[in-house]
This record gives sequence, C-alpha cells and structure tokens, in this order.
Amino acid sequence: MEVKIGVADTARELLLNSSLTPDEVEALVADALKNQQGQLVLVDDKGRRFVVPSARVAYVEIGSADTRKVGFAP
Repeated sequence: MEVKIGVADTARELLLNSSLTPDEVEALVADALKNQQGQLVLVDDKGRRFVVPSARVAYVEIGSADTRKVGFAP
C-alpha cells in the first residue's frame, strides 16, 4: 500500500510502500498526532524506517498499492 506524508514547510512529500493495512496506518497516524511532542514512525516494505515529528505532519494520504511494475516477467 502506498503512503504519502506531507511535512510542514517542505515542498516534497515522503512516499513509501508499506505492507500494513490502511486501518493499521491510520491507527499509527492517529496515535502519533495525539501527542505534539511525539513522532510518526512507519517502516516500508524494504525495511527503511521513516520518522517524522508529529508537530511537522501536514497530511497523510493512504492509498492502494500500485500493482504495475516496470520490466519483463517470465
């Protein structure tokens, strides 16, 4: 599933693909936003960890997985 995170005062957004369900991502975001001193922590499907201070989260867009891949399949 694709997740976009907008960071306040930053022109670019963070884009990651996660194996979590939309409900799981929404719960993590809601918990992080309850505390302005906290952090939103998400891990993508490659194991990379994204940490954003809760006070800097402008928006989170939770989308569906993009099933199109580039390349050839046997």
